Amino acid sequence: MANLVFYDFETCSSNVSYGQIIQAAAVLVNDNFQELDRYEGRCRLSPGIIPEAMALIVNKSSPKILKESNLSHYQMIRQMMEKFNKWKNSIFIGYNSINFDEEFLRRTLFKNLDYPYLTVTNGNERADLFGLARAAHLYYPDCIKTPISDKNNPVFKLDKLAPMNGIKHNDAHSAISDCLATVEIAKLLNKTAPNVWKASLMTTNKDKTLQLIKNELTFCTDFFYYGKSFPFVLTFVCEHPQWGYPMCFDLKMDPKYYFNLSLNELKKEFKKTPKVLRTIKHKKHPIIMNSSYGMNFESYKQLGLPKLEERARLIKSNKDFAEKVAIVLDNEANEKKDFETQEEVYAEESIYKKFTTKEDNALMPAFHKAKWNEKFMVLQKFKDERLRYFGKKILYEESPQSLPEDEYKTIHKEIALRVLSTNKEKWNTIPRTYSEIDTLRNKFKDDKEKLEMLNEINSYIEDIEKNYQKAS
Repeated sequence: MANLVFYDFETCSSNVSYGQIIQAAAVLVNDNFQELDRYEGRCRLSPGIIPEAMALIVNKSSPKILKESNLSHYQMIRQMMEKFNKWKNSIFIGYNSINFDEEFLRRTLFKNLDYPYLTVTNGNERADLFGLARAAHLYYPDCIKTPISDKNNPVFKLDKLAPMNGIKHNDAHSAISDCLATVEIAKLLNKTAPNVWKASLMTTNKDKTLQLIKNELTFCTDFFYYGKSFPFVLTFVCEHPQWGYPMCFDLKMDPKYYFNLSLNELKKEFKKTPKVLRTIKHKKHPIIMNSSYGMNFESYKQLGLPKLEERARLIKSNKDFAEKVAIVLDNEANEKKDFETQEEVYAEESIYKKFTTKEDNALMPAFHKAKWNEKFMVLQKFKDERLRYFGKKILYEESPQSLPEDEYKTIHKEIALRVLSTNKEKWNTIPRTYSEIDTLRNKFKDDKEKLEMLNEINSYIEDIEKNYQKAS
């Protein structure tokens, strides 16, 4: 089996497009969870990045710690990538990583002139222990102890889950501590829910996952909503004509009712809840189990597996139904496109709007290898204007003397306008952080330690403000 890379980031904001990683950790283990290597790094905030006060409080990153870190953001990312590139042919796994840490990673690499899709190229695959833990608990409720919420639902927050299961997690929300706790949760699930763990290793690659879903007559997977995981026994109908997702039919329903409906009638049926047609995000590590697991739940147990398989065979043999479903989905996707907002998309949030070309990707290593006074010349060779912009930002942050004076002034003024803005912006601003600090002072009025940290953050923001007021 491939090695596993458990990784975690602490960030100055929850905003994946405009925030910044300030602490990174990763642990490489073999299939027996024996540690082979690790990485830890902490960096300063880049000029023009305004942190969220609460984010700094949660991960205990005071301005003093940020200022005294010996690495800049660019230096830490280069260091981390040197390690990650050595760990190729691995499964990258975190705790809620696919929706958060990995989105931060992709955008960070994009803005640092690196190929963003590290975890799905170079023989790498990806997984997420958060969804895996929820699935394991659904099928094997005793496999892991969980806190229970006010609404009587299991809670899967790492900082709560770890201590309940006897896992040391003394420094929760530090990157390395969260990494090591995630490794221990994985070890536990491998032992207490081995069938779920094995199933999870079959869906770390999007192409293999799609084939698995297509090839199985029926299968069981889980969806999470209203604070709970629910099982569904499904069969494949078709791929979404525009997005490529496997669209699957819930076998609780009798398919014969849907076969003779018109396109308009089908469209209405697909909008009803509970949904008869389920979208599987095959790129996001779904847990696909044998359909016998669905028989442990009343709604499917009553029907029985033979009945569900009979319904699945009817769907698989009805090509006309699959074609009609595809037409309905295609029409809906086109309608949504017509109503899409036309607001400006900034470079920082454009990662999925346009992919970088092979030629530009091949140039990226040359930028990093070049001396600082040569990097600006390398930038001129990029065809993608976003990459030229990001490269100038790196020079502005790391070696301002290597930028032509007019380029430096342009970037400095643009950052000043952004951070001082009093409008409701997509990024964090100085006025917004002052407002957040005031709210938190009231919230933590009896917590001396947090109030001291808020004062320190306030002074830090004032220093940034003075620097950029001169340019605005």
